Amino acid sequence: MTQPVRVRFAPSPTGKLHIGGARTAIYNWAFARANHGTFILRIDDTDPTRSTEENTQVILRAMRWLGLDWDEGPEVGGDFGPYAQTERLALYREAAERLLAEGKAYPCFCTPEQLAEDRAAAQARKDPFQGYQRRCRNIPADEARARMEAGEPYTIRIKVPEDRGDVVIDDAVHGEVTIAAKELDDFVIFRSDGTPTYNFATVVDDAAMGITHVIRGDDHLSNTPRQVMVYEALGAPVPVFAHISMILGADGKKLSKRHGATSVEEYRDAGYLSDAFVNYLALLGWSLDGETTIIPRDVLAREFSLERISKNPATFDPKKLDWVNAEYINRMDNATFTQEILLPQLVEAGLLDPEPAVSIDEEWTDRLAEIVRPRTKMPADAAQVAAPIFATAETLAYDEKAVAKGLAKEGMGAVLDRAREALGSLTEDAWTAEAIDAALEPLPEALDLKKRVVFQAVRVAICGNLVSPPLGETMALIGRADCLARIDRARTMAL
Repeated sequence: MTQPVRVRFAPSPTGKLHIGGARTAIYNWAFARANHGTFILRIDDTDPTRSTEENTQVILRAMRWLGLDWDEGPEVGGDFGPYAQTERLALYREAAERLLAEGKAYPCFCTPEQLAEDRAAAQARKDPFQGYQRRCRNIPADEARARMEAGEPYTIRIKVPEDRGDVVIDDAVHGEVTIAAKELDDFVIFRSDGTPTYNFATVVDDAAMGITHVIRGDDHLSNTPRQVMVYEALGAPVPVFAHISMILGADGKKLSKRHGATSVEEYRDAGYLSDAFVNYLALLGWSLDGETTIIPRDVLAREFSLERISKNPATFDPKKLDWVNAEYINRMDNATFTQEILLPQLVEAGLLDPEPAVSIDEEWTDRLAEIVRPRTKMPADAAQVAAPIFATAETLAYDEKAVAKGLAKEGMGAVLDRAREALGSLTEDAWTAEAIDAALEPLPEALDLKKRVVFQAVRVAICGNLVSPPLGETMALIGRADCLARIDRARTMAL
């Protein structure tokens, strides 16, 4: 029987969750869901100088916003906890002591000065192996124990078997990767201050938690040979590795702050939708079929596979992200758009009181959503598009350029006069988008003017700008009395 899939995302709480880490989390989550496996969130907080509880909370908030629910980890628990490395130090010490007892690791008493001297000597004689020279490897066990008990500072090093050949990794993304045996030294697994190194602690945890697949950035590829050595020393099965390529900016360099926002929370605060953001990040190195761009979360969770991950670096394109975000908004039904975007944005912009927003006329807001939604790329756009509808004839703000182009020209006064006359003939009951459009339709021919010129003048008079939703629908939502009053006000600006 195939072992159930168990994957983990193990961020270090040394700062905010950035785009690269978020994509790694998404891939792990999606792989677990697609294989009916377990997704574990583990906090690798063994860097005491940079890891903070505040940063841990930042990561948890970002994960929750992304919608990446974890099956084991902080706030959830599980059978393999605790899920923060600072709470697992006893496990690392126990594992290191076992390796010492089994002769698979040894204490090293070399001072930094001795190590530097040995390295310089190896370089001087052009030794092909310039790593640790294994000076303490063969110290008798009783002598080593006595020196340790006497309080002499020491580190603990893994004992790489002398006959160990090349390390061959069958990476799920890059294929077969070979690391020459001569590049492997007896590396430190425990520091002299009693803390484990990353390459040791992460393997102890992954082995203890039964991790079957390690999906992470390819900046960790160089760590993998050492980690394989630890797996072998512990007698633990080596998981499947999948190293995903880095994310680049448009200039071909690794994504960083110089390219703009890099943390998940910055994108959340900018108004991006969680589903759209996850969709876009998933496409940075993975594809469903090479063509499909909009991939809903449930499809990602069902169809994700390691085979579809690209070896090549992906380029982060803010414009493509904006497009994906707009697509998600445009595909919402009116009710969802109204509740999740339109009403909250109207309240935030001060166009609607919080209380009335709860009981606002449903039919009216449905018509509003119908014309605002297609013109909304980011949530904040909704309030901007709808703002003229919530103004009055007295409060409507007129854009100077729009007035100059649409009203302050010879003959525009006559246009507004005829428009008011045509619209004034409509009763309150007949004030519909269709009736409004029908009343305005004959005016260009009657005035011997281009349709664009006539409707531009009316649009500026009603909305204060040159760009707005369809005029008839907009005016129907504003109402007859205020539309006529707006035309009266605009008439004072028209020639």
